[in-house]
Amino acid sequence: MKPETQTMEIVVPAEFKPLWETSDEQPVVKYPADVLRRVAEPVERVGKKTRELIERMERVRSEANGIGLAAPQIGVSERVILIAADGGPTALINPEIVGAEGEEVGQEGCLSLPGLFGDVKRSMTVEVKALDNRGKAIRLSLEGLAARVLQHEIDHLDGILFIDKVDAATLHWSWPAEERVG
Repeated sequence: MKPETQTMEIVVPAEFKPLWETSDEQPVVKYPADVLRRVAEPVERVGKKTRELIERMERVRSEANGIGLAAPQIGVSERVILIAADGGPTALINPEIVGAEGEEVGQEGCLSLPGLFGDVKRSMTVEVKALDNRGKAIRLSLEGLAARVLQHEIDHLDGILFIDKVDAATLHWSWPAEERVG
């Protein structure tokens, strides 16, 4: 069941508006698009279609200089994510967090809310079970930035954005000069 979320009014400063345009060159879906607020559907069978989706997601993630991407961010409401915080990228299909420990606050941004950043509290370490791009069951233990990215991307699959969890007092606009959580 999806937690209640509110549509936050985002007033994009004029100098950041070019980042919010969607085009062939900038295909990432931007807030407040409905697909970003939907709970994504599980992938029933991992096959050619899913692998093509992952390849498309990797192209978009790489071109956008992101360290993570969820399928809804390219308009596909399926439970597929990419994380590239510790090398990678790693594709996870139907990911589910099965364990988490510790807490830390860190700055996050989002390719669907470009230029907006703020502090979000997340678990320090997480264990996830998922399918890989061949449909094989895998389990990963992640910590630090990789754990943060994983949690951020799984939130996307549940229609949750970082602005739903952010410490509102820390929200600020900044040019995304370096890789941030996607």
